[in-house]
Amino acid sequence: MPHSIFEIEGVRTCAIEICSLSKTAGFTGTRLGYTVIPKQLERCGLNFNAMWVRNRTTKTNGVSYVIQRGALGVFTPEGQKQIKANIAIYKNNAKCLMQALDKVGVWYTGGKNAPYIWLKCPGGMGSWEFFDFLLNEAQIVGTPGEGFGKCGEGYFRFSTFGSVEATQETANRLVQLLSRQE
Repeated sequence: MPHSIFEIEGVRTCAIEICSLSKTAGFTGTRLGYTVIPKQLERCGLNFNAMWVRNRTTKTNGVSYVIQRGALGVFTPEGQKQIKANIAIYKNNAKCLMQALDKVGVWYTGGKNAPYIWLKCPGGMGSWEFFDFLLNEAQIVGTPGEGFGKCGEGYFRFSTFGSVEATQETANRLVQLLSRQE
């Protein structure tokens, strides 16, 4: 298995690699990541790498030095060790929430390879109605799907980025609350 997509024969003329450190390394909000565009990638006589460089150098001042220095730590052996430990926690949190949703029979997707779990609001509730219900009845906070656009109405998103203890408490409260609704 290649370590990079660019080790695959012929890929330098047809692929762009994009990576964000937001979820993997906890850089949420700093909007730090990277884009690799091979110099060989061209279409209709235009070089994508040159166009990207021009766009980035005329549209932004770049990422602040402090954020760049923080990101360097991500790629050290210790940084990689910490990232793997955090991801293990996120996966465990997702498993905990998925088990709670399974227990009360709520449809969901995500969680297995993503730090978010999207669920169908139970009882035909709207996403903001479910938000209010969770907040007022169980002091649980998540994200109403409608915040992501019209198609999100009737859905709700949980994050798995909390602590193990807070996630377990959320799962317990969810089961208690939604079991009473049946």
